[in-house]
Amino acid sequence: MLRDIALVCLADGVVGVSYGAISVGGGLQFWVPVALSLLVFAGASQFLFVGIVAAGGSPVAATVAGLLVNTRHVAFGLAVSDVIGGGWRRLPGSHLMTDETVAFAIGQDDLRQKRAAYWVCGIGIFIFWNLGVVIGAAAGTVIADTDVFGLDAAFPAVLLALVLPALRDRSTRTAALIGSVVALAATPFLPAGLPVLLALVGLVFYRSGKPVAALEAAR
Repeated sequence: MLRDIALVCLADGVVGVSYGAISVGGGLQFWVPVALSLLVFAGASQFLFVGIVAAGGSPVAATVAGLLVNTRHVAFGLAVSDVIGGGWRRLPGSHLMTDETVAFAIGQDDLRQKRAAYWVCGIGIFIFWNLGVVIGAAAGTVIADTDVFGLDAAFPAVLLALVLPALRDRSTRTAALIGSVVALAATPFLPAGLPVLLALVGLVFYRSGKPVAALEAAR
């Protein structure tokens, strides 16, 4: 488990470099991607925000789009509520909630292992992601064209690797397939974030296994 978490942290650090470089290369000040990474800490919504603003869109519209993308965390929160625990753990635990931390947590057998995986993965990704963003932002226009490195593929590749084991369950595969089809069909017609929400319809066909994994696979 620790080896897998370390590899995911490293991969997210690389994606963070890409994000930082794209942000500064798109004309944003150095502090913007750094502040977003510390305070928002949600890679998908951060990429979306920067993309909309860099394209000349309104920061308000970019914020709304980012919030829509992050609404999937409602389902995540329900799935790992007992893993995070109560009291003072709620706030930092919620902030560290990412696709990867949830996937690792629900992949463990007992509550103790789930909590260990969640916190180790969450803290590790937080450190590596923010370090990567600082490095990428500092590099700025030097690696602004990250497409030539294929760094944009690292994030979905990591998520795919995390959910593959859950797809062994037939019900999960069915839910994931239906959710994926719905999301893909809706993408050309709806604003960013809404297709992911519509993918939740796949959970109607879910009977056993891990429902959050089905949502992740649909993404």
